[in-house]
Amino acid sequence: MSKLLRGLAAGYGAKKLGGGCFSTIIIFIILWLILGHFGIFK
Repeated sequence: MSKLLRGLAAGYGAKKLGGGCFSTIIIFIILWLILGHFGIFK
């Protein structure tokens, strides 16, 4: 369940911050790693 919430949060942030397709994917990966590193959704 935590990966689902983390994915939703990262996806929402990438959609808001990303401009194009490639930058949205990069932002999603960065947010996914940051949220996993700090253990926000555990």
